[in-house]
Amino acid sequence: MTKSTTTPTLTHDPAFAPQSRVWIYTAARPLTDVEVITAQTALDAFSRQWTAHNQALQAKAEVFHNQYVILMVDETRADASGCSIDKSVHFLEHLGQQLGVDLFERMRFAWVENETLHFAGRTEFAARVAEGRINRDTLVVNTLAQTKEELEQHWLLPFGASWHRRLV
Repeated sequence: MTKSTTTPTLTHDPAFAPQSRVWIYTAARPLTDVEVITAQTALDAFSRQWTAHNQALQAKAEVFHNQYVILMVDETRADASGCSIDKSVHFLEHLGQQLGVDLFERMRFAWVENETLHFAGRTEFAARVAEGRINRDTLVVNTLAQTKEELEQHWLLPFGASWHRRLV
């Protein structure tokens, strides 16, 4: 599956501070367009009611490239607590069950080839590295970005400077 390589649209929201906290989850398979609509509707509802210690969180969520679920909370207004983070994890587990897909797939990687985003499991990704199709300069998706600013500036990293190189 291929998609364009633009950054997630939620990063362009000026209502969120650059240090807003981000969590990126990867689906084990691409979501269908119908599943994306279902997931986005549920994510929007969850974001509106998400709280920490009975205080509303300024939150936003996005299904990106039919493959990622990205949550963002502006902690300059209210911190996401351990309990509120647990709520988000339970919500995503339930959403994944509803859609029939694991949203916590940590060994699914994406890289840019011919200006499009390609996805593969760890074994196939490692094979592409061994073949030289993915090299130190190949851009890969950084699913470990922790803030809005980091997501905006480092959504794509060269393979040679990324955490991916340690896994293959």
